[in-house]
Amino acid sequence: MADADAARPADQETLVADIDRTRAELARTIDAIADRVSPRNNARRAAQRIRQRAAQLDPILAAAAAAAAAVGLAAVIWWRRRRR
Repeated sequence: MADADAARPADQETLVADIDRTRAELARTIDAIADRVSPRNNARRAAQRIRQRAAQLDPILAAAAAAAAAVGLAAVIWWRRRRR
């Protein structure tokens, strides 16, 4: 019986350590879930992805796309005014 009592504190220490480790893992998991579902964090991540993609664009291609958009907008405005 004395041997069983001597082994018990080690088992309790192991259990307490396992509980603490599990609690810490659960806290990290909950924090990760909260971060993923947060609208503010999702908007921040989306804006960051857009900035990264914009930084990777070729400046000449971006200028050509902007010019095409401006010409298209001017054509739509001109066409609408002409119809009136």
